[in-house]
Amino acid sequence: MTSIDNTDQTVGADPVAPDGSGGSQRLDGAGGADGGAQGTEEAARAVTEAALFEAFGGVRGMVETTVPGLVFVAIYTVNHDLKSSAIASLALSVVMGVARLLKRDTLKHAFSGVFGVAFGAVFAMVSGNAKNFYLPGMLYTLGLALAYILTAAAKVPLLGLILGPIFKENLSWRTRNPGRLRAYTKASWAWGLILLAKSAILFPLYWWGNATQLGWVKVALGIPPFLLSVYLTWIFLVKAPPPIDVIAEMEAAEKAEKAEKAEKERQASASS
Repeated sequence: MTSIDNTDQTVGADPVAPDGSGGSQRLDGAGGADGGAQGTEEAARAVTEAALFEAFGGVRGMVETTVPGLVFVAIYTVNHDLKSSAIASLALSVVMGVARLLKRDTLKHAFSGVFGVAFGAVFAMVSGNAKNFYLPGMLYTLGLALAYILTAAAKVPLLGLILGPIFKENLSWRTRNPGRLRAYTKASWAWGLILLAKSAILFPLYWWGNATQLGWVKVALGIPPFLLSVYLTWIFLVKAPPPIDVIAEMEAAEKAEKAEKAEKERQASASS
């Protein structure tokens, strides 16, 4: 974050030119510089926010992830009927997925929620254990936590692999932008540890609690850890250097190559 020190910009402390204009010119210049820095910072914030929303589905993605589980546990709490609870949650997930498709939204967000709920519903009904509705999601969360932690420890942070293409920097952050590498590493550690803490709460409930307890706790832990992880990611990336747009570099190199080729052809035709 850019820090602005205004301690030396008071009127009394500012030297005044013989014509009386020196002080005001200095303040105007500083204000212009500060305004430019602020504009750059705001642009970085906007780009980072847009990338995070695209990668993680935004508010709608959180709702689609949480509501089917909420419907399942709410119905199961009332009637303890595994089949009706699973069918209701699956039907809601399908409706939300179809709504995304009708709006031509990203397919990965349309199908990921449907498949996750479907897998849990089928697993619960086949096993006859309502707690198994949550087990696939819990295993996925644990696996994702380990992936974040292991890739961060290996200096190939998973978050950089996810967000790099969205920022159009691809893997340039690994070798050409060490500040971005540090930011992605910190953010991946944050995601990994937060998801690991979530798993540490849910798995004991799966082993020793009942389906209703597990369901309500899982719903309660759906959005807050996600928001905390996204917020920390945003903080780390906003403070990091801007991404290197390798797509723009490739396009510029291609244009330069075409221009050079055209110039050579022109010279060849002129000499002949």
